[in-house]
Amino acid sequence: MSESERVRAHVYVSGTVQGVYYRASTRDAAEERGVDGWVTNLADGRVEAVFEGATGDVEEMVEWCHTGSRAASVADVDVEYGDPEGLDGFEVRY
Repeated sequence: MSESERVRAHVYVSGTVQGVYYRASTRDAAEERGVDGWVTNLADGRVEAVFEGATGDVEEMVEWCHTGSRAASVADVDVEYGDPEGLDGFEVRY
C-alpha cells in the first residue's frame, strides 16, 4: 500500500481506561487488522493512540476504541486525522 492510500488517526480515550488491559487489547486489535502505530497511558488518566493503515482498518480501530478492553468503561473518544508518518508495526509505549 502506498503512503497516499494510508490514513492516520490520533486518538485520545477517556474514562476507566488505565489498569484494565486497554493498551494490550488495543495492540492486539491493531495487529489483527494490520494497523501500525502505538498506544500509551497519559498522566491525566487517558489513553493516547495513533493508528496508521488503510482507511477501513483505521476506522475500525477508532470504533473499537469506543468499547476497548472488556474491563474498560470508555467515556469519550477524541480523534484527529492527519497525514501518515510511515509507522511500521504496533507498540505499547510505557
